[in-house]
Amino acid sequence: MNNIPVPLQNCPTRRQWLQSTSCGFGAVALHDLLARDTEASTNPLHPTQPHHAPRAQRVIFLFISGGPSQLDLFDPKPWISRRHGQKITLPVDDVQIRVGINESMAMAPVAPVRPRGECGMLMSDLLPHLSTVADELCLLRGMHTDNRAHAPASLQLHTGMLSDVYPSIGSWISYGLGTENQNLPSFITIQPPADGRSYGASFLPAVHQGTPMKVSSDPNQPPIKYLRDTTGSDASITRERLDFLQGMNDRLLARLEADSQVEAMIQSFELAFRMQRETPELVDLTRESPATLEMYGINGGPTDQNGRACLLARRMSEAGVRFVQVTMRGWDHHGNILTGLPDRCTGSDQPIAGLIKDLRARGLLDDTLVVWSGEFGRTPWSQDITGTSPFEKHGREHQNEGFCAWLAGGGVRPGLVHGKTDDYGFRAVEDTVHLYDLQATVLHLLGLDHEQLTYRHAGRDFRLTDVYGQVVHDILA
Repeated sequence: MNNIPVPLQNCPTRRQWLQSTSCGFGAVALHDLLARDTEASTNPLHPTQPHHAPRAQRVIFLFISGGPSQLDLFDPKPWISRRHGQKITLPVDDVQIRVGINESMAMAPVAPVRPRGECGMLMSDLLPHLSTVADELCLLRGMHTDNRAHAPASLQLHTGMLSDVYPSIGSWISYGLGTENQNLPSFITIQPPADGRSYGASFLPAVHQGTPMKVSSDPNQPPIKYLRDTTGSDASITRERLDFLQGMNDRLLARLEADSQVEAMIQSFELAFRMQRETPELVDLTRESPATLEMYGINGGPTDQNGRACLLARRMSEAGVRFVQVTMRGWDHHGNILTGLPDRCTGSDQPIAGLIKDLRARGLLDDTLVVWSGEFGRTPWSQDITGTSPFEKHGREHQNEGFCAWLAGGGVRPGLVHGKTDDYGFRAVEDTVHLYDLQATVLHLLGLDHEQLTYRHAGRDFRLTDVYGQVVHDILA
């Protein structure tokens, strides 16, 4: 296949037809259509037609880094709760080696988990704000993935692969659809993960990689590097300088004939120039009303950082950024989950619920897909990492065989609980959704066929879902 998104493959044929047709096109109309085709074939961020009618136009991906405990938050198990603190026989194959398996003491949820909303979705008391929007959520209880180590599991969540360097899901979506706003990147990652591969473009054109954005309450620290022109020049002078620089780059590229890094550098300079005009206003949260800031928890307290990140995500999505990722760290509770999990929930619950409510109030939730997931979940038994600590200090080990994720808006069925784990809360057993299925479904909601969205590299066609993945039609509205 050609190294262009499938939606663009017909552009040359259409150009030939426009040039040869004797239909009633005037010269101006013909010129405009040809110019539009030229734009689509030369500008990799130009909006393109999806494979089928989309239900969502953009994605906000909330990456809950570390592995949130599904049993404590969304999927309590009575069998486990009745045996809290007792040794249990685990449904684990003898060939599997796990930390804490010799202790194997059942751990009940650290806080009550109750039905919420009209749908009756089970949700922890640790999530009082998210509980108020339970009827907007589509909860996947049968999630599973392939690895229980952070690095490969996180990489698979973001890129579809367990190792090496492959394009991230945001880059695939940018490659397939372009961006709705030519003055902004198509992919932004807020509070990005430490592993740059999770938002990199790999062998896709470099313009599709994620633009990192940091969160700060200091107005002198812009969230994007070099966002302000510190030379003091007006836009016309900056434009002349950039034209001179781009002329040299074009001559270099002509000598090299083809160099993706130089091409990406030329495109990044142009995008940076446009961003310096539009983005400073977008990242200025003082333009929001006090009520909006309060809704997100932007008040200098424990919710402030995640609140700012979620509000930035809404502003960027509303402005036309196709894929926005927000990373929330600190969910790796091997020990002290009794205090550690409530702390993480306190910092994220209000900002995430505020995001859902804000999107709904602005009429954006119907065509904005919100995805919440960690790289895996956590075990229903305790993990005593010291061997001697009191049971109250215990935590939970990694678990990839069964965990929870949820989606909202963007064409999914609200108030739905899909999937089931066994009585231990260990293995997904009903309406299971593999990570590849989730990725295929996200692309489907955006109008992209995950089997057709490919890129030829090193002699073969690659795709986000490798050779796997099925769209989960049961969760579609």
